[in-house]
Amino acid sequence: MSLLKIAQIGHPILRQTARALATEEILSPDIQSFIDDMVETMRDANGAGLAANQVYNPIQVCVVEVEDNPRYPYKPRIPLEVLINPMITVLSEEVFENFEGCLSVPNIRGRVRRNAEIQMDYIDREGTPHQKIVRGITAGTYQHEVDHLAGKVFLDHVFDSTSLCTWQEFERHYRDEFVKEAEAVVAKYGS
Repeated sequence: MSLLKIAQIGHPILRQTARALATEEILSPDIQSFIDDMVETMRDANGAGLAANQVYNPIQVCVVEVEDNPRYPYKPRIPLEVLINPMITVLSEEVFENFEGCLSVPNIRGRVRRNAEIQMDYIDREGTPHQKIVRGITAGTYQHEVDHLAGKVFLDHVFDSTSLCTWQEFERHYRDEFVKEAEAVVAKYGS
């Protein structure tokens, strides 16, 4: 396994729409090795997720995991998941506000609105299809990663540009209030 370089905002790869993978591609040694490298890169960068085009490969693969993440201590745990050809179906028009950051937009956070309840349809790294309902803060994490595969970054969803701040200023001025908001979302939706 090896660490991959993460594309930064402004690089055209982040605005490309990723292509879907066929089952035989998913099972290939090259894709399996690439997935391992993505997981290692996400963990090394303390990310909650990572999409393939963030590491210069515009294919529909993203990885998500939240354990004891120092960047996101308020996020509910998500065991490691590999999402291939993911599709989101919005199940509720209810939204919540999230203060998001991104490995491809270093040192910046901002407020976005995310759907509170979604259905995820995807294929795992063994080629098995899955469907599950995801709610709350966890739903926001999935939406953030799947957005990357459509060539979008969280900045496209920031609804109040005055909320944009560095990580240091977030920690200093907004973190405590936002953690209370996030805890309320977790209490309401269970994740």
